[in-house]
Amino acid sequence: MILRLSFLTFLVTAKVFAITVLVSKDSISFEEKLDPKKLMVKEVNTINKACEPLTLAKLSEEKYLTARYINKNTIICMKDVKKYENESVVFDFGGVKIEKKGKVIYENNEFIRIKKLDGSIEQIYKDGRLK
Repeated sequence: MILRLSFLTFLVTAKVFAITVLVSKDSISFEEKLDPKKLMVKEVNTINKACEPLTLAKLSEEKYLTARYINKNTIICMKDVKKYENESVVFDFGGVKIEKKGKVIYENNEFIRIKKLDGSIEQIYKDGRLK
């Protein structure tokens, strides 16, 4: 009787102290947009104390990119993701529009300098030619 009662108490308290986390169903590439279809909600008893788990509420409020490669069945922490910011520049050369990923770091009457996502710098002249 006492064994049953202690086992029942253990099950009830284990569920009370469970932490709800998001776990990856598949591996997720570096700087890939987080898709809720690739994640599942799971309850665990313990997590690494350095991990602040990403919640479903945070994921539904904002868009996130992965900050590193994430393996299958891994808990998604806040340090593993970064907020998604649309970093693209659109060039309009009359009838042709070109969209490049990156940030404008310098612009004058002759050209525009863009810092790409990989860190390299590209210079595009206003007449459409590249440096």
